[in-house]
Amino acid sequence: MTPDLAAFAERLRGPLRERLTGDRPVVLARAPGRLDVFGGIIDYCGGTVCEMPLGQAVRAALQPRDDRVLHLHSTGAEAHGLRASVDVPLDQLLTTAGPREYHDVCAELGADPAAAWARYAAGAWLVLAREGYTDGYAAGADVVIESDVPFGAGVSSSAAIEMAVLTALTAHLGLAIEGRRLARLGQMVENLVVGAPCGLMDQLTVTLGAANALLVIRCQPDDILGPRQLPAGVEVAAINTAVKHSVGGSRYTAARVAAFMAHAVIVAELKRRGAGEEPFGGYLARVPREEYLTSYRELLPIEVSGAEFLESYGGTADRATRVEPETTYRVRAAADHQVLENARTPELLEAFESFSRTREPVYLERAGERMLASHASYRDHVGLGAPEADLMVELAMARGPANGVYGAKITGGGSGGSVAILGDARLPGELAHIAEAYRRRSGLTPEIIRGSSDGALRSGTTALSL
Repeated sequence: MTPDLAAFAERLRGPLRERLTGDRPVVLARAPGRLDVFGGIIDYCGGTVCEMPLGQAVRAALQPRDDRVLHLHSTGAEAHGLRASVDVPLDQLLTTAGPREYHDVCAELGADPAAAWARYAAGAWLVLAREGYTDGYAAGADVVIESDVPFGAGVSSSAAIEMAVLTALTAHLGLAIEGRRLARLGQMVENLVVGAPCGLMDQLTVTLGAANALLVIRCQPDDILGPRQLPAGVEVAAINTAVKHSVGGSRYTAARVAAFMAHAVIVAELKRRGAGEEPFGGYLARVPREEYLTSYRELLPIEVSGAEFLESYGGTADRATRVEPETTYRVRAAADHQVLENARTPELLEAFESFSRTREPVYLERAGERMLASHASYRDHVGLGAPEADLMVELAMARGPANGVYGAKITGGGSGGSVAILGDARLPGELAHIAEAYRRRSGLTPEIIRGSSDGALRSGTTALSL
């Protein structure tokens, strides 16, 4: 049992005991948050991303009940203005005719904003039933969720809830589900039950990640290129800007739709030129950088309304979003970010490898330059920056390589949240300087995020007797 699960178990025997009923065994599971070190939103277009599981995690306890109710309790919900306890009848998820439709459950569980967080947990029951892993459930369950993953900080608190609960539920049901498939089921909870159009990198990282290593994922859809340990003496941490982030936001969704529009335009042009099968397998990130810049970029509209696009192309290949006729999309800029960011990922990894061999700081400076380019692209190409994130990056780079700080970038879906910072062994001491300077300049209270731990599958599950 991991130390944080052991401490959670003691709280379940003590102050949290009233949240569980009966004397049946309790299944415990955990899933960490994740730090997007590089790549971020290129996951949904097949890009290669570099993610690190955090030390902070969501812990879930599941105990079966006698009735057909999921009683969900979050120990931290009230601090965010949410209902701490939510009851979801199983009949709201499954009828005698079978599992209900995703969109119906999404709408019903999201009707009360203060209780909408329950979708991240209850969605596990619906997804396992709809995807054929169970014919139904004999009874409901008490579920206690505890988290120290910063909420709204862009470090995947939502994926951590989904995967902690899914891991506990599959263990309770005795289901053996391969790790990448389990992560996909978690993504389905987020896409179809919560209604947030996230890619797969978050669920993969919090499920399969290894402590103190980058999980390198080629999202086509889930090629794991292996956990890669950061070079000795290199640290990556983050500072939460205290500006709330959400992948359900309109800017994130518009950037995603625009990227899939670009893919549709390029494919249509290739077919016009006589190409046969679509050569990029449905992934914009597979377009080579030079080929994109030379042959396709100028074909893409700088801006286009959804109505104009639908009339010309009929839609996109994305099943998680739809083109809104009244929205204007920045198609060329979105494609610039996807293709150029994907080309920067191997350059970042090569810089780390070179530093491992030579120990010359110039290679950390090169890695940092890629992070700064990524940050600028978030802001300028896809409109997912935030003034507070710009300020945090500015303050970090003011410390610079002379003080062991080499790069910084906004993380995950952008529009606030956290800034990832690359440094050497001096970074832990520098974080406090950067955070204090940010507090003075912004008036906001930042939060330093450090540490790493194993993902849900490596952490395993524990059966607890009360």
